[in-house]
Amino acid sequence: MNREQEIYKVTLVGSLGNLVLLIFKFVAAVIGHSSAMMADAVHSLSDFVTDIVVLMFVRISSKPQDTSHDYGHGKFETFATFIIGVALVAAAAGIIIAAVGKILAWARGAELEAPGTLALWAALLSIAVKELLYRYTVVRGKALNSPAMIANAWHHRSDALSSIGAAIGIGGAIFMGHKWTVLDPIASVVVGLMLTEVAYKLLKQSVDELTEHSLPEQTESEILDIITSCPGIAQPHNLRTRRIGSRIAIEVHIRMDKDTPLGEAHDRATTIERRLKERFGPSTHISIHMEPMKE
Repeated sequence: MNREQEIYKVTLVGSLGNLVLLIFKFVAAVIGHSSAMMADAVHSLSDFVTDIVVLMFVRISSKPQDTSHDYGHGKFETFATFIIGVALVAAAAGIIIAAVGKILAWARGAELEAPGTLALWAALLSIAVKELLYRYTVVRGKALNSPAMIANAWHHRSDALSSIGAAIGIGGAIFMGHKWTVLDPIASVVVGLMLTEVAYKLLKQSVDELTEHSLPEQTESEILDIITSCPGIAQPHNLRTRRIGSRIAIEVHIRMDKDTPLGEAHDRATTIERRLKERFGPSTHISIHMEPMKE
């Protein structure tokens, strides 16, 4: 099974779980009269939508380079991560606005209906299922070096965390008496804030990649160490790095003795490429410019 097929398989498993959960949550929210569970159901709906986004963009990003995309289509996967982040922001905003409205109504003296136990059971089931989906997806995402899959895994984890908040709010509203029914919409606000934090991290990561942000300083130092460990190579400079979806690009200038034969210089550059690809993956894009040593 190739990388694209494996990503499809993992994402489809998550999609099935999300579909079952979102249907159950919506039913539980309506029957159980729980705004916190409705917020959690909206979160699961956003999970399901982003699963579809990942399936669409992974197919595109797996295409090899062509005449119009010299560096391949990897950034389509980054764009998918960006869409997931935007979807989370939209879901969080809707959840918080609706919950704050109920809290303000309660503060003005309105009575809020206590949620039913079905909503609590839905929250507990969601915690278990979504945590399992997170662990499964993040392990496979790291193994396949897929940013979109890892982002989707954190979407599962954020749903599990939001379900914990929902369970606390719903449980408190049920078992602590009528005066505490406001805990249900308060839990909705907590869920929304959790979504906002996750969305910020995903958007920052994807925007950094789309705007050609350099790799971390620690990674660039490791690249320079690998280059200087090769015999006959000195003074690597003008290092430029970036991420292209699931792979990275490295461009660097190196210096050699000016009397080095062309064949030997080529072999040294090839050694650098081999060692960098052994460390960062066979699909790493590497461009090496050779210069004579300064006297």
